[in-house]
Amino acid sequence: MMADTHRSMRAETIAGQATISRLVFLVVAITVAGCAGGQPIPTDKQGCCQREEAGPHRAAIVRTATQLIGASTIQMNGLPIAYDCAGVTRAIFLKHGIDLYDSSIHDPNANGVRLIDAHVRQYGALHRGPLVYPGDLVFFNNTWDSNGDGRANDPLTHVGIVERQEPDGTILFISRVAGAVERYRMNLALPHVHTTADGKILNDYLRRKDAIDPANTGYLTGELFAQFATRVGR
Repeated sequence: MMADTHRSMRAETIAGQATISRLVFLVVAITVAGCAGGQPIPTDKQGCCQREEAGPHRAAIVRTATQLIGASTIQMNGLPIAYDCAGVTRAIFLKHGIDLYDSSIHDPNANGVRLIDAHVRQYGALHRGPLVYPGDLVFFNNTWDSNGDGRANDPLTHVGIVERQEPDGTILFISRVAGAVERYRMNLALPHVHTTADGKILNDYLRRKDAIDPANTGYLTGELFAQFATRVGR
């Protein structure tokens, strides 16, 4: 998943909301480390059945995310943002007037993924499917060894935005990975299956294999899945 070509392009300049007037997407090749994780907050499943199907606002968020596919740097109002999974996810929502880093939970050790998790616990609902809607957030555990102890004990290390769910249950989501913003797939009914016999991808690889990984390490999206989240009222 490492980018090895240099390319540049400018995507459409889109009017923002609140203090975010526009997002300018510049595409150049770079190599960046994965997203950071942190200690989990106990899951609150209340409101899991109050989710709304994608309305105009959430559809617009998904459109912004799809416009970023292939991008390997992002600028906001001419200033670069953190180019990791949390920073890209935050930028997409900021374009639509929502700051996913905003919450009343103040954790000085929190990184981007934990900040987004805290935000949706305050302003949304966590759930584990099986139905998801465009604009939902999807979180993953153990996508890399964030605490460096050589064990698969790293919760909330990656985040993305659900694009859609296919009839067979496969979920397409958009997230920044090592080389660029990409479209990934996950099927929670068959979490350990990468491809079907006819070659259809059910679960993409989200963690890079390492010789020192413990025996219980997962690598596919379905194996690393942590939770979905819906931001209520938007």
